[in-house]
Amino acid sequence: QVQLVESGGGLVQAGGSLRLSCAVSAPALNYYKIGWFRQAPGKEREGVSCLSSGGRSLYADSVRGRFTISRDNAKSTAYLQLDSLKPEDTAVYYCAATRTNSGYCILSPSGFGSWGQGTQVTVSS
Repeated sequence: QVQLVESGGGLVQAGGSLRLSCAVSAPALNYYKIGWFRQAPGKEREGVSCLSSGGRSLYADSVRGRFTISRDNAKSTAYLQLDSLKPEDTAVYYCAATRTNSGYCILSPSGFGSWGQGTQVTVSS
């Protein structure tokens, strides 16, 4: 397993933006699929976005057009850009990674073996 450390969360007003970062202790991040998930109080963890090792991205309907997933293989870091934030985006955001040869990813926690500790995102109205 690899180690993942998220950062970039915080408090922002509705309509604002944040960029979450996920530093991954992997020598070749391009061989990993990356996922971002979130969990609000009293709710189940839900998939937000994922990026396959082949570069295909997938977004939940609730965030498509507002969030953007990306990676910098040289820095071994994944990102999630959060724009046009809404109060319902408030949650702890987790990044996850798994080494794979697949060119696809799905928004299921069971598909990822390594997880970060999470970073809190709070959107005020």
